[in-house]
Order: sequence, then C-alpha cells, then structure tokens
Amino acid sequence: MQIGVTFPQTEIGADVGGVRAYAEAAEALGYDYVLAYDHVLGAEVRSRLEWKPTGARTIPYTHADMFHEPLTLFAYLAGVTKRLGMATGVLVLGQRQTALVAKQAAEVDVLSGGRLRLGVGLGWNDVEYESLGMDFHTRGRRVEEQVAALRALWTQEVVTFKGRWHAITAAGINPLPVQRPIPIWFGGTSEQAYKRAARLGDGFFFIGDAKRLAATVAQVRGWVTGAGRDAASFGIEGSVQYREGELERLRAEVEGWRALGASHVTVQTMRAGLQGAAAHIKAITQAKAALAASP
Repeated sequence: MQIGVTFPQTEIGADVGGVRAYAEAAEALGYDYVLAYDHVLGAEVRSRLEWKPTGARTIPYTHADMFHEPLTLFAYLAGVTKRLGMATGVLVLGQRQTALVAKQAAEVDVLSGGRLRLGVGLGWNDVEYESLGMDFHTRGRRVEEQVAALRALWTQEVVTFKGRWHAITAAGINPLPVQRPIPIWFGGTSEQAYKRAARLGDGFFFIGDAKRLAATVAQVRGWVTGAGRDAASFGIEGSVQYREGELERLRAEVEGWRALGASHVTVQTMRAGLQGAAAHIKAITQAKAALAASP
C-alpha cells in the first residue's frame, strides 16, 4: 500500500522555497506521492448572499483560500524531486478544455518520467464553470466523453474523435506521455460517481473513515466486477486526517484502510490548524514516524 501526503494548498503560502521544501521533505521521508486539490477560482461570497454550492451544505472554499494550480505545480515538482509520485485529487475536469488537459498532463508525465496519476471529478462550484465558459449542468455526461478523448489523445499519435461535445479531426499531441494512458482516477461522494468510476476509472478517491466506508468500498468493487472489469486491479485510495497529539488514532485509521485492501492512503494535514511549510513538514514527519512504528 502506498502512503502519500496532501499538498496543503490553503495553508502553505506562495513562497516557492516553502513549496520546494515541502516536496523535498515528503520525498526524503519516504512518502510515495503528493496529492493536490484543485480550484481555478474562488467565489467572493459577501456579494452572493443567496448563493449555495451545488450538493454542499456549506461553502468549502472562497476567493480568500489559496490554491496552486495542480498541473503547473507538478511540472515544477517534477524538476525538484526524483521519485515522488503526483496525483490530482481531483482535477475539476468538466470545467476544462479536454485537449488542453491532455497536453498539460502528458507534459507533466514526460517531465516527471511517468509519475502522474490524474484524478478527475465534477466539482461543486458553478462560479468556476461560468467563468471558464463551460456548462455546469452537463458536466456529468460530458466528463465521460472527456475521459474517452483523453485516453485516445494519450495513446495515439493521430486521433479522430467525434462525440457530442468533442470533435478532433486527424490531430494529436506531441510528446505523448510516458504512461499510455496516464491512469485516470475518480472522486466524489454520490452513487453516480461511484458507478462512473467502476465503469471508466482506474481507481477511486474515498473521503472518510475506513470503517464507515467499508460497505461502500465493497459495493464499488462489485460494480467494477459487474462492468466486466478486474476489481483486484481497481485502485482504492483512503485518506486520514492528521491532528496534533492523535498519532495513535492516525495510525489506526491507516491500518483500517490497509485491512480494506486499499492501494493508497493519503495523510491530510490541511485543516489541522497549521500554517506555513515548516509546520506541515513537522506534521508529516511526525506522521511518518508513527506509521513506521506500526506493528
């Protein structure tokens, strides 16, 4: 089981030295990958008193929350690390142009020597979709076509692809990625998201406690098998929240995911009351020591 860390988007700051130090520390500590969340724009909520994000009880992020753009970030990290994997968890694919994502992801994969895992999802922020000129209401159906187009662009030198939302005529990206295709994982919390991943994805990012999600993980594996695919090769990623002074609980939760047969587990230090690279490096150092002490 691979163990990674969540890049602390909202708390690490914009100092490039801190960004580099965090990635180098994660690699030196022996973590397998770094996962980065995605938001292009944040909404200014004081002027949107009636606005409520789709499917969310609260507003998770606003314009005041910092987000480094994941693929640009990973292109940089590819040059300052040697073996650390990189995963988007998740890139809001529906609000982006598919061919451009294919090009950018392929470039990161080339620069990193094949270390990218592209997690994708639909997102909840209609403000981003509006600003980027994409239809928020068709994003579920469109993302399925996007995945097919991405895989074609990553595996063929010349692509002709006709869909409801895409028209590629005898064209291709160059260079192609090292991984052909780049693994595509899904994220989300709805049954529809789980079923979509079971049909189309290489894995799924689960959010929450392993015990609470055990039945859901089993159900998703059943849907993978029902789609005529190999459930054993379908990736399962869990996440555990770091809190200072709760290392035994963190270790137990990681072991819970291991018992479920997870292929990946991410240690999350965001939203733990930490600010700056140094504080997050200290936290992932403590977490790694606790996990190394596991029986």
